Amino acid sequence: MLFVTLRDTIYYVPRNSFGEPNLLVLASLSAGPKHGYAILVEIERHTGRRLGPGTLYGIISRLERDGLIKPLGQGERGRQPYRITPAGKRTFEEALHSIQQYRHALSALASL
Repeated sequence: MLFVTLRDTIYYVPRNSFGEPNLLVLASLSAGPKHGYAILVEIERHTGRRLGPGTLYGIISRLERDGLIKPLGQGERGRQPYRITPAGKRTFEEALHSIQQYRHALSALASL
């Protein structure tokens, strides 16, 4: 948890230990089901950040274990597509809200 005080107002910014790469995968899947390679390509295209396959599949395993994504069965050419679950969508939206609160607090501090 992080509290930022600005002009006698306390802003609560929950610390997110969830991790940026996890959020990138959830963000990619929030736009629709994708297989691993498509997730990698989309993340790199939008962020310039290249995740290695080992990193990606480690993230996918954890997200699946935690019930945040779900495999859809074999797709084209044997590729395994994944979709975000309702719990994953909520987790992603909560993290996004937390990031927006933090951004708001930083912008307010910068304007002092």
